[in-house]
Amino acid sequence: MTHRTDCTSVEQVLEILCEQGFEGMASAIEMLINEAMKIERSEFLQAGPYERNDDRRGHANGYKPKGMKTRIGELALRVPQVRGLALDEEPFYPRALERGVRSERALKLAIAEMYVQGVSTRKVMEITRELCGLDVSSAQVSRAAKLLDEELERWRNRPLGEIPYLGLDARYEKVRHGGSVVDAAVLIATGIRADGKRTLLGVSVALSEAEVHWREFLETLQARGLHGVKYIVSDDHAGLDKARKARFSGVPWQRCQVHLQRNATAYVPRAEMRQEVARDLRTVFDSQDLTEAKERLPKIVQKYRKNAPRLAEWLEESVPQSFAVFQLPFAHRRRMRSTNMLERLNREIKRRTSVASLFPNEASLLRLISAVLSEVSEEWESGKVYLSMGTK
Repeated sequence: MTHRTDCTSVEQVLEILCEQGFEGMASAIEMLINEAMKIERSEFLQAGPYERNDDRRGHANGYKPKGMKTRIGELALRVPQVRGLALDEEPFYPRALERGVRSERALKLAIAEMYVQGVSTRKVMEITRELCGLDVSSAQVSRAAKLLDEELERWRNRPLGEIPYLGLDARYEKVRHGGSVVDAAVLIATGIRADGKRTLLGVSVALSEAEVHWREFLETLQARGLHGVKYIVSDDHAGLDKARKARFSGVPWQRCQVHLQRNATAYVPRAEMRQEVARDLRTVFDSQDLTEAKERLPKIVQKYRKNAPRLAEWLEESVPQSFAVFQLPFAHRRRMRSTNMLERLNREIKRRTSVASLFPNEASLLRLISAVLSEVSEEWESGKVYLSMGTK
């Protein structure tokens, strides 16, 4: 599909430049980028405005305003939106903005990382100049850090809604506290929305995984409007069990099957038995329904009763904690039987936090991880549907 340049738009750009000279450069570029994005949307849809043809992929859906700071001034852009795409299609986003988005994210994270490490202002300025082509003064850096904290605080406190599936996880990072280095617990909540898309609900940094911290974290989520939870998946984190029962009484809990299988190795008496135990556990996890899983588990327990009594006892007690997934629609089980959707997220967090290795305080750790999570959440919420919630 080919397009001709909109002559009216070009004439308007020339008129702005003639009348305002260099002072009108921002308005001219703004107009050209907006026009380029409209053309790109038509190419993406394989149909022009109001055009009907058999190759059309979706439909235009208005515009979303977006401000962008550049070296020639701030641009007020109108980003074209698209609706009606197939579930397996990539969402539309104009190429003209891709570099700007990456630079904006990199700038925020660079400033956060630099402040976390206590790097000099001069070094921060060198990095931001390299990333974004902008000279940043020490006052601007301080202001940017303050604005970043305000932005992330808004994100952490944004209203929530119906979240049928809730995922909870924790990881540890080293921070300075009271003159010594301690492991701080990072509590993370993810969810599957009613429309089937993933979202990051919140994050909290505490000095431990004690019940009181988990309880406060869950209370905060509910105070922000989290409701409609029908299923919770997590590992067997310290303090979480009592807090979960207090805040989400009666909601089925699924213990992560992947972590459960890893935990089993601690009870296997001989290394050569590990693969066999893993296969036996997998036959239980891969059962077609709850009845089949309950039939298979006692057979495995009995198999190891004599030669691995501690393993048999652990299997009998722990494996039923992973059976809640059988209450879900069959199409949802593979993705919701573990916390694997958090694996990529944890890799991204580790990639960022490993640069700092040691955080000066809990606030600096919270800033950096919030920045990472907010970006990932944006990708999830604007990306493909993770689960078809109408599936049986």
